[in-house]
Amino acid sequence: MLADLWAAGTSEWEVLALSSAVIFLAAIVRGFSGFGFSLLSITAISLILPVAQIVPSIFLLEIAASIHLIPSIWRQVHWRSLAWLMAGHVIGLPIGGYALVHAPAAPAQIVLGLFVIGTAILMLRGFHLARTPGRPASTATGALSGVLNGAFGIGGPPVILFYFSTPGAAAIGRASIVIFFLVSDLLGVGYFATQGMVTTQSFVQSLAWLPALLAGVWIGAHGFRKLNQETFRRCVLVILIALAVLGIGKALVSLAGGP
Repeated sequence: MLADLWAAGTSEWEVLALSSAVIFLAAIVRGFSGFGFSLLSITAISLILPVAQIVPSIFLLEIAASIHLIPSIWRQVHWRSLAWLMAGHVIGLPIGGYALVHAPAAPAQIVLGLFVIGTAILMLRGFHLARTPGRPASTATGALSGVLNGAFGIGGPPVILFYFSTPGAAAIGRASIVIFFLVSDLLGVGYFATQGMVTTQSFVQSLAWLPALLAGVWIGAHGFRKLNQETFRRCVLVILIALAVLGIGKALVSLAGGP
């Protein structure tokens, strides 16, 4: 169980309390913005539990969070753009898997983080696309997301930037992102299952964290309903910058020979 996976002398209840607190805070971000849960929770919980044990459970929770939000966002989803994004994602995913094996991850993650920060700052300064991109651009964005998801497990930034740089309403972008992550997480869990990484322990751990997830998602979603569209866009971009900085920090620690 959890106690066996951390240093001796730390009780199972302490690990559960700390990890549940992380899940709760990350779920607030997820319920509010529609993204950010995996990176926040995996980065923090990996300090006390092995990453290989965390990731399948977090993906299961991501699916639960998306399902929990579906009733409130279903009618706002932009299905046409989402279909082309997912088509591209499926194409890019195996390419990213190949890159995971053959390319150095840390330098590429730093480049990705700098790109996300630069783009988000540009959007904070007022940059918006004049119209929603067509099929080729949507498919290319989805393919880039698939490559990044396969290589680093972080395929969200291109899709997030795609929706929040277009003229559509913030609610439409958030709803479409929620469905995108639901489908991509289902694909991810399927892949983990083929690798033998989804175990009974994965489900037990997810169930232990589920109350914290549902409470956090509810609080985040409730906060979203109180914000106007432009304020929400700015909050999303600030969160995205923070996540990119977090990713760069992890990559730099890896390059320095850290854990």
